[in-house]
Amino acid sequence: MKKILVTGANGQLGRAIRQVYASDQVEILGTDVVASEGVTCTLDITRIDEVMKLVREAKPDVIINCAAHTNVDKCEQEWDLAYKINAIGPRNLSIAATETGGKLIHVSTDYVFPGNGTKPYTEFDLPAPLSAYGKTKLEGENLVKQFADRFFILRTAWLYGDGKNFVKTMLRLSETHDEVSVVCDQKGSPTSATELAKMIHYLEPTENYGLFHATCEGDTNWADFTEEIFRLAGKKTKVNHVTSKQYAEMNPAAANRPAYSILENYMLKLTTDFMMADWKDAIREYMQ
Repeated sequence: MKKILVTGANGQLGRAIRQVYASDQVEILGTDVVASEGVTCTLDITRIDEVMKLVREAKPDVIINCAAHTNVDKCEQEWDLAYKINAIGPRNLSIAATETGGKLIHVSTDYVFPGNGTKPYTEFDLPAPLSAYGKTKLEGENLVKQFADRFFILRTAWLYGDGKNFVKTMLRLSETHDEVSVVCDQKGSPTSATELAKMIHYLEPTENYGLFHATCEGDTNWADFTEEIFRLAGKKTKVNHVTSKQYAEMNPAAANRPAYSILENYMLKLTTDFMMADWKDAIREYMQ
């Protein structure tokens, strides 16, 4: 039976992967830094000795790395921790996967780009991250390429699923606010963790290795996304469209947010028959 080790198994994507693989004849070894439901054992991916010990014992056919330091603002203050989790962790998993002959699937981010584009970023556009989060995630990509023999790197964006996310935050605010102010000049593609898990499930058995962009089709901005969430939920809360500058004056943040985060799933379309769902279809399914 195929054995798949999932790091960050209790996160949004980790949970979605466990659900997508639920009907398959595979053994899922879920790991996270703390014990919880769905976590088979604890693992600190920043410690090479822990990673090597577990992987040598378990000998997984595939390692799916969903673990990351994703608090964009905290990454600015916690550079060392962000680098350990977002770069050293993937390096450790890559070394272990190579030694045991396993595949590595590593999840990265739109933040590797500066966010000043005017057309969707492809896998061949030059990364130039502005934030600590983006810089450490890009270094994670580089270390995977350096140490893993067989790997998939999947860049995603605006992810939501079973866990703390933008959708749930907006719905929670709608319970106590008649109106909310949301940024309207940052563009991207809201992506369902379930859709990303389906893409991973599709690519994982193949030999189609390399770098892929992995977002739902279509694009929007945060304010319009919020309006669609409220419409689907039957909420009457008003959405005030504000610029990033106006929002920053009300809510100062440590990190730069990309103004343009639209990724083109170019390699996916070029090399497979798999298509990610349109973002409107995906959020409708999630809300249901």
